[in-house]
Amino acid sequence: MITELDTIVRQLRWEAAGVVSVELADPRGGPLPPWRPGAHIELVLPTGIARQYSLCGSPEDRSCYRIGVLRERASRGGSEYVHAFLRPGQPVRVRAPRDNFGFSRAAAHLFVAGGIGITPILPMVHQAAEWGVPWHLLYGGRRAASMAFLDELRPYGDHVSVYPEDEAGLIPLDEWLGQPREDTDVYACGPEPLLTAVEKACAHWRPGALHLERFRPRPKPPRPDTAVEVVCARSNRTVTVPPDRSILGALQDAGLPVAGSCREGVCGTCETRVLEGVPEHRDDILSEQDRAAGDRMYLCVSRAVSPRLVLDV
Repeated sequence: MITELDTIVRQLRWEAAGVVSVELADPRGGPLPPWRPGAHIELVLPTGIARQYSLCGSPEDRSCYRIGVLRERASRGGSEYVHAFLRPGQPVRVRAPRDNFGFSRAAAHLFVAGGIGITPILPMVHQAAEWGVPWHLLYGGRRAASMAFLDELRPYGDHVSVYPEDEAGLIPLDEWLGQPREDTDVYACGPEPLLTAVEKACAHWRPGALHLERFRPRPKPPRPDTAVEVVCARSNRTVTVPPDRSILGALQDAGLPVAGSCREGVCGTCETRVLEGVPEHRDDILSEQDRAAGDRMYLCVSRAVSPRLVLDV
């Protein structure tokens, strides 16, 4: 069940070249639903599209949601709309926060952010500092002028290492990740080349130490699909999903109550419990441990290893 909220734009603020922060508040001044560092919301725009944006304010401030939006050259409509049309006082429909990042307290934290990937990391940094545990942030970008929230990070001093590529080069991941640390969890968000490099550098770390958030699905080779039979246990319906249709699309075509948004396996809206059968995971959310458990899947991209799946739908 997706909860949608009515909000209004409380404030717009330039945070860097091409990056604007948007504060969204309840029109009646009431508190917004709670959230944890790493969570995101969806903006349901008048154009009919829904786009996900990480929350980058304080979870303790229930008076507003803050997001940071990079104006993308190849915008699919979301960032272009935010930059061109949103103004203070304007109503915005929002889907309540979801959390795929799973930030939790560890003995120590190492954060890696690239570009607009700082947005989900920023509340984690504030939380780690509040906990008083050891932490460090590696923050890279093309140039300092394009790196958002640098002023907000400045009070943390030596806890933050900033790498504008035109001045300092790329983040030296081997230097920071070359030796595994048993007590440290790594959280990373940014462009795909950075995340691929972080994954490679952390390949010898303990299982579960690395946590990633992707804004776009990682490139995957095309693969042939076969039909799969999906039994919807709660609805007492069976749907045959053809090879050229996603499970999400086929269930929606059949009138079943399943929600979706990104249709790329990155937002988590279509997460569904698997009661029987073996899913073939193609999302960019689940960890290897979660995939091995096989008890949930994302219907917009994932298929089935077994010829039949029983879902909690």
